[in-house]
Amino acid sequence: MWVVFEKKSLIKSISKIPKDIMKRYELWKRIVELEGLQGLRVIKSLHDEALKGEWQGYRSSRLNLKWRVIYKPCAEHFEIYVIDINPHKY
Repeated sequence: MWVVFEKKSLIKSISKIPKDIMKRYELWKRIVELEGLQGLRVIKSLHDEALKGEWQGYRSSRLNLKWRVIYKPCAEHFEIYVIDINPHKY
């Protein structure tokens, strides 16, 4: 069983996120808690991927076409650190 930790600034800004995105985020959290990273890879619509450049070591999952959750996994301790939920800039 994995544990999901949320960054303090994310908790403060969560009220600004649309409700449908929050529902998808709660579903995403549930998948991570039960299945871990493997659960995210099974669901293709999440497009879970490693980030590059200055975000190397972090991962991103799609909540919908616009919104992403950015997190850092720690596999040794079965922990996920959610850094941000934001609209992806194209």
